[in-house]
Amino acid sequence: MFSGIVEEAAQVVEARHAEGNLVLRVKCSFANELKIDQSVSHNGVCLTVVEIAPDGTYAVVAIQETLDRTNLGDLKPGSLVNLERSMLMNGRLDGHIVQGHVDCTAVCTAVEDVEGSKYYKFEYDIPAEMAAKGYVTVEKGSITVNGVSLTVCDSEPRSFRVAIIPYTFEHTNFCQIEVGTRVNLEFDIIGKYIARLFTEREL
Repeated sequence: MFSGIVEEAAQVVEARHAEGNLVLRVKCSFANELKIDQSVSHNGVCLTVVEIAPDGTYAVVAIQETLDRTNLGDLKPGSLVNLERSMLMNGRLDGHIVQGHVDCTAVCTAVEDVEGSKYYKFEYDIPAEMAAKGYVTVEKGSITVNGVSLTVCDSEPRSFRVAIIPYTFEHTNFCQIEVGTRVNLEFDIIGKYIARLFTEREL
């Protein structure tokens, strides 16, 4: 379980395909604090640490299903990936409840500078039956974009905007997102449960 508060935008130093899987090696400041089998969110995707090296890097493996559902396959050496270790139960929930299970990808269709901040617009394609199950955004609701907990504005059936303050721009991989960039989305789990309850009530 995560909160969507990114600890570090770390650099990918290796992205290697092996037997249908993708092995990512990442260099970050807390690599020496990690443990084998530990869960770490990478652009909102929960992956397991499988190797820790003395050079400040560690490795994770993404299977083909994960590559099909996320943007991890787009990563290459030099790419920044948003990292977050699993949430401590005795701490404050500064973002919102994030599972690390990406629902779909979206494409950035506009970036607008507004008074020192930036507005990013994203468009995604979700079947109507999935939308009915809560895979949607709501105005002022929560959305996870590349592992970052954000507040939705201008919510439409298949698009939304988010406002990015300078701190978030500088400390996440939003600094590399431009028109055409593909990102990972995780919709709010609370909304999914509410939608499911209403669906069950109608049966």
